[in-house]
Amino acid sequence: MHELLIRGGRVIDPETGRDDVCDVAVAQGRIAAVGRDLGPATRSIDAHGLVVAPGFIDLHAHGQSLPADRMQAFDGVTTTLELEAGALPVAAWYGEQARRGRTLNYGCAVNWVTARIAVMNRVAPENGLGFMARHASDRRWADAIASDEEVAAIVAMLRAGLDEGGIGIGVLNAYAPGSGVKEMTAVCELAAGQGVPTYTHVAFMANEDPQSSIEAYTRLVGYAGTTGAHMHICHFNSTSMMDAELAARLVATAQGQGLRVTTEAYPYGTGSTLMSAAFFRDPEFARRGGRDWSALEVLDTGRRFEKHEDVLRAQAQDPGAIVLWHFLDTQANQRHREILDASVLFAGGAIASDAMPWTQPDGSIYEGDAWPLPEGLSSHPRSAGTFTRFLARWVRERRAMSLLDGLAKCTLIPARILGESTPVMRAKGRLQAGCDADIVVFDWDRLEDRATFRAMNQAAVGMRHVLVHGEAVVDGGELVRDARPGRPVRRPRSP
Repeated sequence: MHELLIRGGRVIDPETGRDDVCDVAVAQGRIAAVGRDLGPATRSIDAHGLVVAPGFIDLHAHGQSLPADRMQAFDGVTTTLELEAGALPVAAWYGEQARRGRTLNYGCAVNWVTARIAVMNRVAPENGLGFMARHASDRRWADAIASDEEVAAIVAMLRAGLDEGGIGIGVLNAYAPGSGVKEMTAVCELAAGQGVPTYTHVAFMANEDPQSSIEAYTRLVGYAGTTGAHMHICHFNSTSMMDAELAARLVATAQGQGLRVTTEAYPYGTGSTLMSAAFFRDPEFARRGGRDWSALEVLDTGRRFEKHEDVLRAQAQDPGAIVLWHFLDTQANQRHREILDASVLFAGGAIASDAMPWTQPDGSIYEGDAWPLPEGLSSHPRSAGTFTRFLARWVRERRAMSLLDGLAKCTLIPARILGESTPVMRAKGRLQAGCDADIVVFDWDRLEDRATFRAMNQAAVGMRHVLVHGEAVVDGGELVRDARPGRPVRRPRSP
């Protein structure tokens, strides 16, 4: 007798191409069988008229907390990973997540920029996005070329993080623009030698040379070619700016030559970052990105900017504030929608949210247990609706691809990006016997994101059941408040 039987749903497995009506049996946290006439079960879910698919895998999620997990569960996410920024110290990060208990599976890369701050500013590394903001006044770590001794110390710190189970190296290159090519080469050589990806926020974001997005992508492709590293491009949409179509052609050509370059994108024309971001110090950043400074908005206050001097003052006053960058106007501009499509629909690219933490009106991160999330919290709509937005708008409404292919971008493709280096990911993103029972059951006709920039804490709708290792975290469309089945996604210790 099975522990759970999901009966009569439209079962979709992107790896095998299965798309038919059948049952899914679950036992001991894994999928026991997929087919018909699977026998009795202790518990069953009636999935008639619903889609049954692998749980979604988010490669790029900064929230990493109970409130963030809950919002992402209603977006179909069962595994949420902090890869672009990562963490350092890594073992301490995993230990803290285990102590708290997590609703979703979790994991992190090793944070290169934290290692750089620790070495070049001679401080102890600390976890959290606020570490950069706390060292915004002493910017040697961001603006200076590291000495050979400093590079060796940075690489040693990254190697130690990989030994502690970090699932690659997070490279926030644009936040430390002073770093040199020799340092990046050393980092990529480490990644290649350890067989792990780098998850890179490319060095430059602009439509014009020098230091254009295209220059940054060309440099990244060069690292893949010269070091053999797997270079994963974070938020392909926001770092491409207006040049997403050209960037997509160049990356596709590199892939065609056998280089290990992969991508992810989120389905929004607005990005989010910290006020302290180095690129906002460039007086030409807005113009070179095709916008003006009014495109920059402080999240918690709604403040917009008129002049670069105002931006610099805001950086000095509150470097840790979360800000929005409206790099595309996809509501009113058809051309901007086409530009966004180039990254979101990129063949073989993953969907990933870049989900931000949920912050309170005073700017502190919300870690509470209230559900629904309290009024007044801020984040970004992508923190609540990335995957449902993509599936509802690009797949169901626009029919830009089949549901099978759309689900692959949310499940199988991210699992494969990690599978070579992180064995536990080979059992995720698939709906087959022996795979982890990370499963979503959703109403395809009702699936919809609801979060907006005026009402960010609106959970997506349409997810009827979300299982993590066979345990319900969403049951009948309702949150299971005490569910904590999330497990670490971690690499085995390096030899």
